[in-house]
Amino acid sequence: MFSKSKPQNETTAVPRTRERASNSGHTFSMIASDVEIVGNVSAKVDLHIDGRIQGDVSCGSLVQGESSVIAGKVIAESAKLSGQIDGSIEAGDLVIEASARIKGDVSYESLTIAPGGQVEGKFKHKAPGAAPNLRKTTVDPKLKEEPLVLDKEAKVA
Repeated sequence: MFSKSKPQNETTAVPRTRERASNSGHTFSMIASDVEIVGNVSAKVDLHIDGRIQGDVSCGSLVQGESSVIAGKVIAESAKLSGQIDGSIEAGDLVIEASARIKGDVSYESLTIAPGGQVEGKFKHKAPGAAPNLRKTTVDPKLKEEPLVLDKEAKVA
């Protein structure tokens, strides 16, 4: 009736391992290169995109492959972009790889652009966390500095 062929630890180890993997909180989803999505994508986990998305992307951490195309806004806590994006980007920690081609405004907390990475748009640094509170500014509006004007002969070192 009772067999000693399976040790007790072996039968209890498998469910515990699966439980730890599902409760670890670190999972990711992948959109393969042969997948095209028309619509917005929202993920609470990390997202790896190699396919094409026509819509906005919102996720925790985004990794975009070189052949990937996103036509829409990207919002992520961190993003490593290697493909093409036609839309604005809002990210905390942003890395733009050499193969990236971005057309849109970029808002970031920290930014790294590899040589060769291309961005057509405006850059805006944002403070970590919330938007800056203008009421607590330390700038004295009475003190005005002369504007810096560069002409054709000016050189920036």
